[in-house]
Amino acid sequence: MQFDVVIVGGGHGGAAQAAQLRQRGFTGSLAIITAEPELPYERPPLSKEYLAGEKSFERMLLRPPAFWAERNVEVLTGTRVTAVDAAAHTLATTAGDIGYGQLVWAAGGDPRKLSCPGHDLPGLHAIRTRADVDALKADLRPESRVLVVGGGYIGLESAAVLRKLGHSVTVIEAMDRVLARVAGPELSAFYEAEHRAHGVEIVTGAGLASLAAVGDAKLATLTDGRQIVADVVIVGIGIVPAVEPLLAAGATGGNGVWVDDHCRTSLPDVFAIGDCALHANAFAGGAEIRLESVQNAADMAITVARVITGDPAPYHAVPWFWSNQYDLRLQTMGLSIGHDQTVLRGDPATRSFSLIYLKAGKVIALDCVNAARDYVQGKALVEQGVVVPVEALADTATLLKTWHPA
Repeated sequence: MQFDVVIVGGGHGGAAQAAQLRQRGFTGSLAIITAEPELPYERPPLSKEYLAGEKSFERMLLRPPAFWAERNVEVLTGTRVTAVDAAAHTLATTAGDIGYGQLVWAAGGDPRKLSCPGHDLPGLHAIRTRADVDALKADLRPESRVLVVGGGYIGLESAAVLRKLGHSVTVIEAMDRVLARVAGPELSAFYEAEHRAHGVEIVTGAGLASLAAVGDAKLATLTDGRQIVADVVIVGIGIVPAVEPLLAAGATGGNGVWVDDHCRTSLPDVFAIGDCALHANAFAGGAEIRLESVQNAADMAITVARVITGDPAPYHAVPWFWSNQYDLRLQTMGLSIGHDQTVLRGDPATRSFSLIYLKAGKVIALDCVNAARDYVQGKALVEQGVVVPVEALADTATLLKTWHPA
C-alpha cells in the first residue's frame, strides 16, 4: 500500500489532521492508521460520561463512519506501526509495509505503568482507550472498593464518577497535593475539600510502595506504611509518549519527539502533532514541552495541513483545557508554569470563582471554576500578556474584557 499522506493515530489529532487536509483542498491519497479496532473517537468522555454510563460509544465518534468514506480517507483500524524507514518513506506495520509521501505522527501516548512490586498483577486499570474503560466497568461490582493511584485530572474525574455510582474511593498522590503539576495550591485545596465532602478519601504525600493479591482483592502498601485494601485499582500517573519507532529511525527527541514551529520533526517529510510532540511553546516562556490536550492536537493539525497545502504558518495557539468533576466545570486558559503571583477572583464558597496567574505582572493563565465568562474574556489577556492591576482582577464587578487590548 502507498499513500500520499499517512497519519498514525486515531485520536483527536489524527482525525483533525485528515479533516483539515480535505477541508483545505488536499486531493491526494490519505490514510489513518490506528492500533484500536474503532474509528476515531473522543477521549475526554472516557473518564467522565462513558465511565458513568451516560454517553454511548456511538455518540463519542468524532465523525460518523460515512464521513471518512465520502472524503476518501482510508482508516486502517487494528493496525500497529512497528518501524519507520525514513529514507525509504516506508512504515512496517502489523498489516504489512505501507509507503508514504508525507507522514504525520499523531500516536499520542500509552499509560505510564507502575514500577513497584506487584505492578504486573492482573486487574490494574488505565483510562486511555475504550477497551480500558470497558475492562474497568466489567470489574466493578456494587459498592466496590476502588484505589486510584494518581491525583491528576484523570484520577480525580474517575473518582468523582465512581463516587456517584456508589463505590468507595481512595485517591493517593505522591506529591503533597492533588493537581500539583497543573494548578496552584488554592485550586488543589478546593478540589481536595470537594472530593472529601463527597466521601472520597484523599491521601497526599505518599506513593505506592507495593501491591499484593489478597484473594480477589489487592493490598496496597504506601510509602508511609499505610495499607489499603481495594477490589479495583486504577492507575492514572500520566502517559509515555508513543514515539519509539520515530526515535529508532533517528528522530530527535526523548520525552516525545521534537518538532519545529511548523510541527516538522528532524526526519524528512515527517511531522508530529498532539500529546507526543515536544515543541517550544510561547505560552511556557519558550520552554520545550508536550501538551496533552484536545486543543493542542487540533491546532497542530491545522499547522501541518497548512504546510502540506502550501500555506504555512507557525504554530501559535493559547493552550486551553477543561475538567468536569461533580457539578464543577473547571476551564483553564494558558499555562501557569513559572507564575510568581496568584489572584483569587470570586469566593470559592459560592462554587464559582477564578484563579488568575501572573508572571512579572502579566496575566499568563486562568483556572475558572463554574466561571465561563472569566474563561472566555481571559483569553485575550493571556494571548497578549496584558498587565492588569491586581485589585481589578480580584474585583468581580469589573469584567475582564475591560482590560482587553484596543
